[in-house]
Amino acid sequence: MALSTLRRWARGLKQQALVVYFAARDPRTPWPVRLLALTVAAYALSPIDLIPDFIPVLGLLDDLVLVPLGVWLVLRWMPLDVARDARERAQVAAERPVSRGTAAVVVLVWLLAAALVTAWAWRAWNA
Repeated sequence: MALSTLRRWARGLKQQALVVYFAARDPRTPWPVRLLALTVAAYALSPIDLIPDFIPVLGLLDDLVLVPLGVWLVLRWMPLDVARDARERAQVAAERPVSRGTAAVVVLVWLLAAALVTAWAWRAWNA
Protein backbone atom coordinates (compact mmCIF):
# COMPACT_ATOMS: atom_id res chain seq x y z
CA MET A 1 0.00 0.00 0.00
CA ALA A 2 1.43 3.37 -1.00
CA LEU A 3 2.20 6.03 1.58
CA SER A 4 -0.22 8.47 -0.05
CA THR A 5 -3.02 5.90 0.24
CA LEU A 6 -2.25 5.41 3.94
CA ARG A 7 -2.28 9.17 4.51
CA ARG A 8 -5.63 9.47 2.75
CA TRP A 9 -7.03 6.61 4.85
CA ALA A 10 -5.72 8.19 8.08
CA ARG A 11 -7.23 11.57 7.12
CA GLY A 12 -10.56 9.86 6.44
CA LEU A 13 -10.41 8.08 9.79
CA LYS A 14 -9.71 11.39 11.55
CA GLN A 15 -12.72 12.87 9.77
CA GLN A 16 -14.88 9.96 10.94
CA ALA A 17 -13.58 10.39 14.50
CA LEU A 18 -14.74 14.01 14.34
CA VAL A 19 -18.16 12.82 13.16
CA VAL A 20 -18.31 10.49 16.17
CA TYR A 21 -17.25 13.35 18.47
CA PHE A 22 -19.96 15.68 17.21
CA ALA A 23 -22.56 12.89 17.37
CA ALA A 24 -21.60 12.22 21.00
CA ARG A 25 -22.33 15.85 21.86
CA ASP A 26 -25.73 15.85 20.13
CA PRO A 27 -28.64 15.49 22.59
CA ARG A 28 -30.60 13.44 20.02
CA THR A 29 -28.04 10.62 20.31
CA PRO A 30 -29.24 7.82 22.64
CA TRP A 31 -27.13 7.65 25.82
CA PRO A 32 -25.58 4.17 25.20
CA VAL A 33 -24.43 5.29 21.74
CA ARG A 34 -23.30 8.60 23.20
CA LEU A 35 -21.18 6.82 25.81
CA LEU A 36 -19.57 4.63 23.15
CA ALA A 37 -19.07 7.65 20.89
CA LEU A 38 -17.37 9.63 23.64
CA THR A 39 -15.06 6.71 24.37
CA VAL A 40 -14.18 6.18 20.71
CA ALA A 41 -13.68 9.89 20.04
CA ALA A 42 -11.52 10.38 23.13
CA TYR A 43 -9.35 7.43 22.20
CA ALA A 44 -9.12 8.30 18.50
CA LEU A 45 -8.37 11.98 19.02
CA SER A 46 -6.08 11.60 22.02
CA PRO A 47 -2.35 12.03 21.37
CA ILE A 48 -1.67 9.16 23.80
CA ASP A 49 -2.48 5.56 22.83
CA LEU A 50 -3.49 2.71 25.11
CA ILE A 51 -0.86 0.62 23.36
CA PRO A 52 2.15 2.76 22.34
CA ASP A 53 2.92 2.73 18.61
CA PHE A 54 6.56 1.74 19.15
CA ILE A 55 5.48 -1.76 20.29
CA PRO A 56 5.77 -3.92 17.16
CA VAL A 57 2.44 -5.02 15.62
CA LEU A 58 0.34 -4.39 18.76
CA GLY A 59 1.13 -0.67 18.74
CA LEU A 60 -0.49 -0.18 15.36
CA LEU A 61 -3.18 -2.83 15.85
CA ASP A 62 -5.27 -0.54 18.06
CA ASP A 63 -5.18 2.23 15.44
CA LEU A 64 -5.95 -0.16 12.59
CA VAL A 65 -8.65 -2.25 14.31
CA LEU A 66 -10.07 -0.70 17.49
CA VAL A 67 -10.65 2.83 16.24
CA PRO A 68 -12.27 1.86 12.90
CA LEU A 69 -14.41 -0.77 14.68
CA GLY A 70 -15.56 1.78 17.26
CA VAL A 71 -16.31 4.38 14.58
CA TRP A 72 -18.26 1.80 12.57
CA LEU A 73 -20.35 0.75 15.58
CA VAL A 74 -21.19 4.33 16.53
CA LEU A 75 -22.11 5.29 12.96
CA ARG A 76 -24.22 2.15 12.62
CA TRP A 77 -26.17 2.75 15.85
CA MET A 78 -26.70 6.49 15.69
CA PRO A 79 -29.85 8.05 14.19
CA LEU A 80 -29.47 9.05 10.53
CA ASP A 81 -30.32 12.72 11.08
CA VAL A 82 -27.70 12.95 13.84
CA ALA A 83 -25.11 11.31 11.56
CA ARG A 84 -25.90 13.75 8.75
CA ASP A 85 -25.59 16.79 11.02
CA ALA A 86 -22.40 15.44 12.63
CA ARG A 87 -20.84 14.88 9.18
CA GLU A 88 -21.59 18.46 8.20
CA ARG A 89 -20.06 19.82 11.42
CA ALA A 90 -17.00 17.57 11.02
CA GLN A 91 -16.49 18.80 7.46
CA VAL A 92 -16.46 22.41 8.64
CA ALA A 93 -14.16 21.61 11.58
CA ALA A 94 -11.71 19.67 9.39
CA GLU A 95 -11.23 22.70 7.15
CA ARG A 96 -10.11 24.92 10.04
CA PRO A 97 -6.39 25.34 10.74
CA VAL A 98 -4.76 23.15 13.42
CA SER A 99 -3.89 24.78 16.74
CA ARG A 100 -0.50 23.62 17.99
CA GLY A 101 -1.06 25.53 21.23
CA THR A 102 -4.17 23.53 21.99
CA ALA A 103 -2.31 20.31 21.19
CA ALA A 104 0.41 21.32 23.64
CA VAL A 105 -2.18 21.98 26.35
CA VAL A 106 -3.75 18.54 25.79
CA VAL A 107 -0.35 16.86 26.04
CA LEU A 108 0.45 18.82 29.22
CA VAL A 109 -2.86 17.78 30.79
CA TRP A 110 -2.15 14.11 29.98
CA LEU A 111 1.36 14.42 31.42
CA LEU A 112 0.01 16.06 34.58
CA ALA A 113 -2.61 13.31 34.95
CA ALA A 114 0.09 10.64 34.49
CA ALA A 115 2.31 12.34 37.08
CA LEU A 116 -0.55 12.52 39.59
CA VAL A 117 -1.43 8.85 39.08
CA THR A 118 2.24 7.90 39.40
CA ALA A 119 2.64 9.91 42.62
CA TRP A 120 -0.53 8.37 44.06
CA ALA A 121 0.61 4.85 43.13
CA TRP A 122 4.08 5.51 44.59
CA ARG A 123 2.62 6.64 47.91
CA ALA A 124 0.18 3.73 48.01
CA TRP A 125 2.96 1.24 47.25
CA ASN A 126 5.33 2.65 49.88
CA ALA A 127 2.70 3.10 52.62
